[in-house]
Amino acid sequence: MNKRGFLKSVATLGLGGLLPSEAFGNWVQTFSHKTADELAGDEAFWEGVRKGYRLKPDYINLENGYYCFLPQETLENYINHVREINYQGSYYMRTVQGDNKKKVVAKLAEVAGCSADEIAITRNTTESLDTVINGISWKAGDEAIMAEQDYGSIVNMLKLMENRYGIVRKTVSVPNHPSSDEEVVDLYRKAMTPKTRLILVSHMVNITGQILPIKKISDMAHSLGAEVLVDGAHTFAHLNFKLPDLGCDYYGASLHKWLSVPLGAGLLYVRSGKASGLWSLMADWEMKDDINHLAHRGTHPVATDLAILNAIDYHQVIGAERKEARLRYLQNYWTSRVKSLPNILLNTPTDAARSCGIANVGVKQMKPADLAKTLLEKYKVWTVAIDSANVQGCRITPNVYTTLAELDTFVKALKELAA
Repeated sequence: MNKRGFLKSVATLGLGGLLPSEAFGNWVQTFSHKTADELAGDEAFWEGVRKGYRLKPDYINLENGYYCFLPQETLENYINHVREINYQGSYYMRTVQGDNKKKVVAKLAEVAGCSADEIAITRNTTESLDTVINGISWKAGDEAIMAEQDYGSIVNMLKLMENRYGIVRKTVSVPNHPSSDEEVVDLYRKAMTPKTRLILVSHMVNITGQILPIKKISDMAHSLGAEVLVDGAHTFAHLNFKLPDLGCDYYGASLHKWLSVPLGAGLLYVRSGKASGLWSLMADWEMKDDINHLAHRGTHPVATDLAILNAIDYHQVIGAERKEARLRYLQNYWTSRVKSLPNILLNTPTDAARSCGIANVGVKQMKPADLAKTLLEKYKVWTVAIDSANVQGCRITPNVYTTLAELDTFVKALKELAA
């Protein structure tokens, strides 16, 4: 094969065979007459989705918030990418790697509802958010606001800026059951001064699943001259929204969570015109002022980048609206059965606008670590214990393959433990 023919063939690597199998797509189409809310409780549909996953029988997995493993179809595509890139070696890396990455970024931007020049691929949320925090030209006395419920390593990055540059950190505490959006917005507003440069805020609080009013916080912060950095680790491909609608300046997400991409892929959004104001974490080859200078990582696992396309197509065949409706349905299914029980502590708002698939529950007089241990050892339910920032309980994160029967087992366990 001549060079032109070879380049044509490798240009399609990762772009051919991306759509979920025709049979699966056709099967999903047979449910198109139902609305997302109607389909949320249709167990026949979700049982069909479940068949696309290889599930470990040892326990019921209610801890998808750390890592939503891949459906088999995405996994097989990913393995094929690894094989093919290993087969082509440096020729692929030096020819169409960059072009294919641009196509991946364009597809991510389509899902996010923003311009491709506002999106970069990173390795995870932490890298995305830390890139922004590290890239700001801090001066001694500059203020940054965060919540004690924010992710620990990101808070620590701001502590690093405090030690390095002398910035001032201010911490608020978000109530588990706010009475209104305004109560949350006021928490941040009251902490602000003319020296406030940045507000770090979680789109969905990782330990409770509470959704915060990002647009209102962003509007408030901008009116007072501050920028807003959003931790979207648990909302991208979980909630159905578009990034520009949040009104924030910067946003980071982990694609290995709710988009079910292989480990090692994240997303960084920088609102148009903002990238040039940030220092690079690592120097890029071209040293331009666009978003690419913030995402240079050297040689990296490009097969993971290609698998993003597979994950997006799988996500889109199921449907973002359907997925959000199902995840909210599952959370409401189990929380509605335990929230009024004596000795049960529900640490997540029950208002549909303030939560979706994630919730946190505790049992009075029982340490979270003991609750998690008992759930696994006695009831074969896998969760994670949370015992910090005014939250004591276990975080419960089902996924699209979770059945009501599995949640019934979990509810039965809670009732027995609470009694």
